[in-house]
Amino acid sequence: MSTRQIIVCIKQVPETGNIKIDPKTNTLIREGASAIINPFDQNAIEAGVELREKYGGEVVVITMGPPQAEEALKEAISLGADSGYLITDRLFAGSDTLATAWTLSRAIRKIGDFDLIICGKQAIDGDTAQTGPELAEMLGIPHISYVSAPLDVDGKMIIVKRELEDGIEKIEVRLPALITVTKEANEPRMPSLKRKMLAKKAEIPKLSATDIDIEPNLCGLSGSATQVIKIFAPPKREGTCILSGTGEEMVKELISLLKI
Repeated sequence: MSTRQIIVCIKQVPETGNIKIDPKTNTLIREGASAIINPFDQNAIEAGVELREKYGGEVVVITMGPPQAEEALKEAISLGADSGYLITDRLFAGSDTLATAWTLSRAIRKIGDFDLIICGKQAIDGDTAQTGPELAEMLGIPHISYVSAPLDVDGKMIIVKRELEDGIEKIEVRLPALITVTKEANEPRMPSLKRKMLAKKAEIPKLSATDIDIEPNLCGLSGSATQVIKIFAPPKREGTCILSGTGEEMVKELISLLKI
């Protein structure tokens, strides 16, 4: 992977304690809220940097978001990425995972050749884990989800480890490919002073809907297959009941309660 690119897709998300919802649109209110790089995406950045250090190449980080998402790209550069692209346009607002994946796929085709795309397992503000696999499908490349360790790159193949509930899989797939990584994949590094200074001076190219030749009806709310109709906090559970007695007595009491 010495002459082509490793692309890392990241997302800037609100800090968990600062999430607010617009009651009219049922979308996140991002203005004025402090934001961070999605934690799983920090593992994706680290995975890309470690592969570059071992095999060469270039780590290019991309994100789709409002103008302030440029901060996340500069932070990614401070963590070891070589460059970044901000995909930003009002037309992208309200995108679900399908519209997001389509927009990212158009941007990646614009950026150019790549060997590997790395995404975090999922975003903490949606928890769907859909965007990575959808992106791979739209680019026509294989993907492996929930990668706990990229092990080796052998010519045109990448070998990874994936931990599942019932065991560990070792998977080999032909490049170009996409993987999504878990927190077990690595320990994200802290930025050095040199990298912080480099990131501060970095120029972040911006790509609009026109730049990536995306049809307006295929992005944002118009291109979304799903929409959030209502968001609400679940009611607190009240009236808990603790059963006592022998096992047989508790079973009979439980059955009577379930019949009510």
